[in-house]
Amino acid sequence: MLKKAILFSLFSVICVYANDELHDTIMTLMSKMTLEEKVSLCHGNTNFTTAGIERLNIPPLRMSDGPHGVREEISLNSWAPAGWTNDYATYFPTGTALAATWNPQLANEFGKALGAEARYRNKDILLGPALNIIRTPLCGRNFEYFSEDPFLVSKLVVPLITGIQTNDVAACAKHFVANNQEKQRGSINVKVDERTLQEIYLPGFKAAVTEGNVLSVMGAYNKVRGQHCCHNDYLLNTVLKGDWGFKGVVISDWGGTHDTYEAALNGLDIEMGTDLKDFDSFYLADPFLKALKNGDIDEKVLDEKVYRILYVRFHTNMKKDRKQGEFNTPKHQQLTKKMAHEAVVLLKNENNLLPLDSTQIKSIAVIGENAVREHAYGGGSSSIKALYEVTPLEGLINAVGMDMDLNFSAGYSSEETTDDMINRAAETAEQADVAIVFGGLNHNVGNDSEMADRTSMKLPYRQDELIQKIVKANPKTIVVNISGSPVNMQQWIEDVPGVLQGWYAGMEAGNAFADILFGAVNPSGKLAFTFPKKLSDSPAHTMGNYPGKDGVVHYEEGVLVGYRYFDTKEIEPQFCFGHGLSYTNFDYQNLTISSQKDDKAAVVECNVTNTGKVKGAEIVQVYVGDEKSTLYRPVQELKGFQKVNLEPGETKKVTVTLDGSAFAYFNLENNQCIAEKGRFTIRVGSSSRDIRLQDSFELEKTIVIE
Repeated sequence: MLKKAILFSLFSVICVYANDELHDTIMTLMSKMTLEEKVSLCHGNTNFTTAGIERLNIPPLRMSDGPHGVREEISLNSWAPAGWTNDYATYFPTGTALAATWNPQLANEFGKALGAEARYRNKDILLGPALNIIRTPLCGRNFEYFSEDPFLVSKLVVPLITGIQTNDVAACAKHFVANNQEKQRGSINVKVDERTLQEIYLPGFKAAVTEGNVLSVMGAYNKVRGQHCCHNDYLLNTVLKGDWGFKGVVISDWGGTHDTYEAALNGLDIEMGTDLKDFDSFYLADPFLKALKNGDIDEKVLDEKVYRILYVRFHTNMKKDRKQGEFNTPKHQQLTKKMAHEAVVLLKNENNLLPLDSTQIKSIAVIGENAVREHAYGGGSSSIKALYEVTPLEGLINAVGMDMDLNFSAGYSSEETTDDMINRAAETAEQADVAIVFGGLNHNVGNDSEMADRTSMKLPYRQDELIQKIVKANPKTIVVNISGSPVNMQQWIEDVPGVLQGWYAGMEAGNAFADILFGAVNPSGKLAFTFPKKLSDSPAHTMGNYPGKDGVVHYEEGVLVGYRYFDTKEIEPQFCFGHGLSYTNFDYQNLTISSQKDDKAAVVECNVTNTGKVKGAEIVQVYVGDEKSTLYRPVQELKGFQKVNLEPGETKKVTVTLDGSAFAYFNLENNQCIAEKGRFTIRVGSSSRDIRLQDSFELEKTIVIE
């Protein structure tokens, strides 16, 4: 293994970086370093920094949590807040909210704003985005992630990372890889076959590296095939640095390092957050230095790490004319509102109850703890010390407070829900023209939070009972579900006429929700993951492969994750992948599919018309299914989409280009992605279950995807 590591180190430096303009500068600087100085760059010297080398004008490397906002300052040697008064950040919508926009351009705007805030706060590496696939509805960190679909993840992460890094700040794609549950996260051993790894769990990270040029990647806590991800030889050396040609640094998750020799030889570059008595006892600190001095580890292994670390520094804190950034600007605050507008998903709208007509309504009963609860400061490492956060009740007051009566009743509490609370809320609802229940989850441990998974999909705090009583008291009831994960709605979904999925939608969430409810904005969000009717319908759970047994979890469902499973097995979800209604209607016509040469296999075109009376945005989704394949495949897979804005009566042509990868699967025999020649079904629709147009397409030759 030692010989392999040395050869890999030399190979990566010579081949990957040889033509880089920084190569000679980095090599010269390295030649001036002592062994001790080199090692000092490879591990934390406070909770969120690594050392600098003052005599060589190398500054410390500063990191911050921040997938949806820059975290408050933390004390150097403890997890207590530092107590600063100037570290209030812009609180942006979380990952699942961004994914629900299906808007790559918006992801880029978000990335630019996030990077600018990190730069202003003097951060060099922003620890996000989080790209893990949503495998189970119960994962506590689902709210940070994007989707169950690797294609959608890939299309959003590239512009997001590009946006962050335009500010001379490194993004950090995490958690590499298969960190799909918080339960036993530090020890669980994921057994996943190579095809599933390549088709489902790796594509988002591959896109981050090969298209987004991400400067850092964070290893996951879990094991894959028996080896911890933060020093997993196959994942880091073979796939990430070898196959993908990754140039940046691999950072451990905090406490994710467990062995000096594996960390040194298997691809880890920077060790952070290990729970040892002091920073010098980290695995890549004094024990690493000792092994180098003894000759147990060749110095070339260290040199490869230092080279990568300097490469990232020259793109961040050692870059000339580095940008200054900006923080908590009105522009950033308005961006959070725009993101929230596009994220909200209209799940159900029976008899067009929504949007509410403010000229016809005199009173509204506002029910639920989430109507007044702030969510920024919670969830674990992604907690944000927000400059402000508009709650749903405040948003309603801002929108219509002077024109109608808004009567609030909590109805439930995360402390203890009593019969009296439920009954009082029902009485309030009965006396109002409309009742709006703001329910769902929160960031308490055991809900949407790091370090623990949920124990069920059931709404906590007796909310099912509450909603049933509210809709019985007032048939004009709307439920706004605030969560980052699917929840079970079976007990009341048939009776409630209006349902919105609101997400953790950032500091302007309340104003954005009010805009949607009263029609100032037409909802256009689409679900980025499936809402099962019940937990046992989800593939990881129906097969008994969560949370694992004896420290091992088998990904037996293979590539049938999320809608791939529901559609292939013909299981009816509560709300399907890609679902999202509008206050207008869209008509699809004139599907054409034309063959292309070179790497563009097909061009899919259709006309979409807004047939309603208000402007709106539709997300046209393109799914591909192989009619006859050598290997078993899902009945359909998302391979293209486009968001189109339409005025009433307006028609636009939508064009989606499919390259060879849209038809491909991973072939285990030769370890390549192959699109087999033959007939494919191309479906175009408003969701995975609302297909409007479809036709067959003949791929005339087999394509090997490089």
